[in-house]
Amino acid sequence: MTQLNIPKIIVSFVLAALLSGWFAQHTAAQYSAVSSSSDIVSPDLNIPDEYKIGGFAVGVQAFTFNRFSVMEAIEKTSQAGGRVIELYPGQRFSADDDTPFNHEVSEEKIEQVLAKLNEHNMKIVNFGVVALPDADTAREVFEFASRLGVPAITSNPNTHEEMDFIEVLVKEFDIMMAIHNHPKPEGESDYRIWDPNHVLDLVQDRDRRLGSCADTGHWVRSGIEPVEAMRILEGRIISLHLKDVDKVGRDAEDVIFGTGVGNVSGILEELQRQNFVGHISIEYEANWYDSVPDVAQNVGFIRGWSER
Repeated sequence: MTQLNIPKIIVSFVLAALLSGWFAQHTAAQYSAVSSSSDIVSPDLNIPDEYKIGGFAVGVQAFTFNRFSVMEAIEKTSQAGGRVIELYPGQRFSADDDTPFNHEVSEEKIEQVLAKLNEHNMKIVNFGVVALPDADTAREVFEFASRLGVPAITSNPNTHEEMDFIEVLVKEFDIMMAIHNHPKPEGESDYRIWDPNHVLDLVQDRDRRLGSCADTGHWVRSGIEPVEAMRILEGRIISLHLKDVDKVGRDAEDVIFGTGVGNVSGILEELQRQNFVGHISIEYEANWYDSVPDVAQNVGFIRGWSER
């Protein structure tokens, strides 16, 4: 019998497509009691439709390309089919300029980044995850975000004391702040924002421009089912770091959408139910030096899911 030599990328893509259909069917059945439409008002980043794929603003968290520069990350996001990008602090500026891209960069470098985005018909929608440890530093970051033109910042405040001065800046600059979750620590720790209930406690009685950057892979690493976490944070989800992972647990590894246990189809279904109008940052922490084809498959999964 002749053995077919089928490239692994094609096998992976076909598997993702098949699993997409399976998850779509099972998610629809699992959540059939929940209305597909609702009156939920989610935070609106006012991202134009031209930057959306299947109704979602889809792009990349630049940390996906952290072995490369900001300028290269923009190019690679475009190559993968992403329409928006979330930049993070500290990435080197360009292949021949090691200046870290953060709130201290020059106006000239900001203009170069915006020109690069314009060249690829892409939009920057967020900056983070950036530390906001005190009111003075937070103000500098918000001023930078205003110059950069982003509608949101992603950070990791853990207490109401931090939220007090952040809320003041959110109101002053009209820039949203989304709390990003990392995995649940091992042993005793003061870090609590791995828990969506704690995130809700931090934001629920505050300005509506304060909410969650839902890192779905880190929820699975914490033993939390992503759709359940999203329901806890209903109406407060500003953005996502969307991942699929191979198993539950801290040592889970990122995989292509639809091939793991991250229930990406269920997540997209829940976003629709919540009238989500934020952005999806694909954060793919695998195959670091050659991940554009993998990221492109993840973009394709979202497009295919929306056309099902």
